[in-house]
Amino acid sequence: MTRDADVVVVGAGLAGLVATAELVEAGKRVILVDQENEANVGGQAFWSFGGLFLVDSPEQRRLGIKDSYDLALQDWMGAATFDRPEDHWPRQWAEAYVAFAAGEKRSWLRERGWKVFPLVGWAERGGYGATGHGNSVPRFHLTWGTGPGLVEVFERIVREGVERGSVTFAFRHRVDEVVVTDGAATGVRGAVLEPTTVARGVSSSRTVVGDFEIRADAVLVTSGGIGGNWELVKKNWPTRMGRVPRHMLSGVPAHVDGRMLEITGRAGGHVINEDRMWHYTEGITNFDSVWPNHGIRILPGPSSLWLDATGHQLPAPLFPGFDTLGTLEHIVSTDHDYTWFVLDQKIIEKEFGLSGQEQNPDLTGRDVRKLLERVRPGAPGPVEAFKTRGEDFVVADSVAELVAGMNKIGDVELDPAAIEALLVARDREMDNDFGKDLSVSAIHAARKYRGDRVARIASPHKMLDPTNGPLIAVKLHLLTRKSLGGLETNLDSQVLRADGSVFPGLYAAGEVAGFGGGGVHGYRSLEGTFLGGCIFSGRAAGRALAR
Repeated sequence: MTRDADVVVVGAGLAGLVATAELVEAGKRVILVDQENEANVGGQAFWSFGGLFLVDSPEQRRLGIKDSYDLALQDWMGAATFDRPEDHWPRQWAEAYVAFAAGEKRSWLRERGWKVFPLVGWAERGGYGATGHGNSVPRFHLTWGTGPGLVEVFERIVREGVERGSVTFAFRHRVDEVVVTDGAATGVRGAVLEPTTVARGVSSSRTVVGDFEIRADAVLVTSGGIGGNWELVKKNWPTRMGRVPRHMLSGVPAHVDGRMLEITGRAGGHVINEDRMWHYTEGITNFDSVWPNHGIRILPGPSSLWLDATGHQLPAPLFPGFDTLGTLEHIVSTDHDYTWFVLDQKIIEKEFGLSGQEQNPDLTGRDVRKLLERVRPGAPGPVEAFKTRGEDFVVADSVAELVAGMNKIGDVELDPAAIEALLVARDREMDNDFGKDLSVSAIHAARKYRGDRVARIASPHKMLDPTNGPLIAVKLHLLTRKSLGGLETNLDSQVLRADGSVFPGLYAAGEVAGFGGGGVHGYRSLEGTFLGGCIFSGRAAGRALAR
């Protein structure tokens, strides 16, 4: 079966939808190919919390946050620490993206129907000085409607294109080859997979029932990263982060397999920074799994006591929510693949969020009545469900009982007296609004931000005070998530060859392109930048292809 189009887009995730929406508005004919069924439109963005990195927004200003392009770029460069010759284009993308986030990003999205939740979150707080890693101010803007609310902004435009006949979806079409004619990309070939009705995210059949070829003036690859492919994660694991973990939960479905990186590279596209990746350290086993080895990430406030597998507190500034990859490197160095949060009921009620649209039905469903339940006594419903049913949670009224439960699910026998001594010492630090414990100082400092004080961070208190109980311990696993490297692209999302020349007719956007340039984040992310990177690079590709 052979079909023709102006552009063939490989991957119906956020970057693919954004680019296709731009092409629809330009009157181009597009075939949008995806190996999964129609239930998976939106890809990983649909599952997401919907956070976007914005700079000097009205939401920030209303909360008293003073932000600027210069400060945001300083933070970005401090996180990225670009240090390779191939970082030329990633650096260009970083400067352009921060300008977009400080400029038209918010208004451009709102013109298309995007709505923002008024509280701004503070992710990746850093702790290494003004020029080091981390967000100097809160910049995490949550989509009202979470991931599905963001996806629908662009899916609506694409569906209008389908109705007008300018867009054709080709689901269950797995691309196996980028067709190259006289040095230019002129289409794709692959296998048609058998139909399936499995739900979004559920692993699907790979039984082949036919083949296909699509001819086009240009090919745009928006196929995502490698987070669902454990073999590729291991293969690309960076030596700077130490040994490869023996166990990680999966933060993405199995179809996030990274196949198109190898396929596009085989055609002549240049893949760079494959050893840069982004994985989380606060994963918990999903008691209601959708995909294999399904993990959910806790979005923590800073008040939990973070211990390694042997019961020692993680060093400063590796506090909850401060430095994801720094914490990952430290955990790997302990020769264990898990850690512990120790906290109490007062902390879990205020500070535990769960990443993902399905774990936030109030925000996802845009239900104000449900949202108000967050300020009532008790943990949010999804958090309480994990506390009750999750295999990684221990709840107890005494330290001895708590540690006994931890020892049942951990690999290291912990000493109750040592854990109690840590908690007693920490509680003594709570008698003043100052002290030498930097993890406690971080709580006091965070509460100076109005948004955290009102809705995010528990007031400082003593964990061993029974009125704040029960005590809770959570076993935290490492969790695969994002590729930070990928296909090298210029600012028009054109794929480059190894010699730096443009590969005619071949474009890439989203995670497969390292969210722009082959690695716009460098070594670390400031959060809220993955979805935004898909939007910015997808828009750049669509606009370049529409010329």
